[in-house]
Amino acid sequence: MAKVSVGSVGSEKRKRGQRKRGQRDLPALVYLAGVVTVLSLTLNGVLFFRFHSLYRSSAPCGGAAPAEASDVGNAAAAFLLTSLWRGGNGSDGAKGVCLEEDEHVKASPGGARQQIGGSTVDCDSIVINLDHGDPTMYERFWRAMEDQATIVVAGSQTMSYFSRAGSLCWFMEPRLEQEIVRLHRVVGNAQTDGWHVVVGTGSTQLFQAALYALSPPETEEPISVVSAAPYYSSYPSVTDFLRSGLYRWAGDVHAFKFKNDAPYIELVCSPNNPDGFLKEAVLNGEKGWTIHDLAYYWPQYTPITAAAAHDIMLFTFSKITGHAGTRIGWALVKDRAVAEKMTKFIELNTIGVSKDSQLRAAQILGAVSDGYELGGRARFFDYGRRLMAERWQLLQEAARSSGNFSLPHFPSANCSFTGEMTQLLPGNLIPLDFQYRALHFCSAHRWDVECAI
Repeated sequence: MAKVSVGSVGSEKRKRGQRKRGQRDLPALVYLAGVVTVLSLTLNGVLFFRFHSLYRSSAPCGGAAPAEASDVGNAAAAFLLTSLWRGGNGSDGAKGVCLEEDEHVKASPGGARQQIGGSTVDCDSIVINLDHGDPTMYERFWRAMEDQATIVVAGSQTMSYFSRAGSLCWFMEPRLEQEIVRLHRVVGNAQTDGWHVVVGTGSTQLFQAALYALSPPETEEPISVVSAAPYYSSYPSVTDFLRSGLYRWAGDVHAFKFKNDAPYIELVCSPNNPDGFLKEAVLNGEKGWTIHDLAYYWPQYTPITAAAAHDIMLFTFSKITGHAGTRIGWALVKDRAVAEKMTKFIELNTIGVSKDSQLRAAQILGAVSDGYELGGRARFFDYGRRLMAERWQLLQEAARSSGNFSLPHFPSANCSFTGEMTQLLPGNLIPLDFQYRALHFCSAHRWDVECAI
């Protein structure tokens, strides 16, 4: 009689059970694999149709016929428009246009690939985002200036809330204030003697602090905030964001129903964002206040014709040197009581301003001033002005070649900083007429909305 091992019988039964379970699970596995495949194909299709319009193909968006050679100038203008525009804020932003490699060659003088800010712009490596401006065009200069512009903050530094306890702006680093005053003296664009310096987390916080400081504490209605159109697109949204009972946005100053005895706050941006022209206050009421936003009143953008001496002047580190990520701005304030209230707002809002950022800003501002006071060759404003002139030349050439776009003529004036007649070179705009014609051109060529600004 044959002997059968009990262990081998049990093992055989387990194997048969596993095969049966595998056969039962096979349809489920096939179904799952099918579902995964369908989802993968769907996702790839969605991604393709979502992002393919960010890159210009040889045919315009919307399935129109391929562009003729006569359209190249128009395409170049649209490309430069989206590449060089300030980027807008809020509702001003939109998606951009990108040219194919062959269009880069056709659109560039002498057949060279298009160079924007020192970098070749290729559709395969960049998506132009016009929703937010990002001032990185000075990066090449600061790479060459790393030794002078770099600062090391030790782990034991900047631990206290206070920089100068008992001073008006108690969280402001003394070195930053010194470098701010020094730079304004070097450039000659603003008076500082007799003005209080208040530091903020960018000029937007200082703008809100100024609104708070200027608003009457006890009033039946919020004070009206106005500005001459076209005005910076963030003014309305920042003013009304907190739904304050102290102030409210009242729109274009020219449409404002002005009463001589009624309080108001007028915002003056000069050079103006978005049209680039120099502006002055429109209203002159007895109970009115004016805030001057001088973010672009620097030599690379405009001739310095006089040292500004307004009651409240706002400046931002990002527009001077391009260091937007450092988040530093400052206000020059004539009235001490107003400066104290602005400081109080920042105290309640963020309990001061990052000291690390202040020290970095001080180091970089010092490097800018050193280039002129110590006779160095690394002169930032000279570099910035050359760069702005090159970009405006590209934009003007594209506008002329297209026949569909036009640009305003910006005046020249004697600049006290350079000692020469210099032209206004705005760093923050595409003029309204240029935007309108761009939209009209894209519509006429059946371009999709995503292909135009």
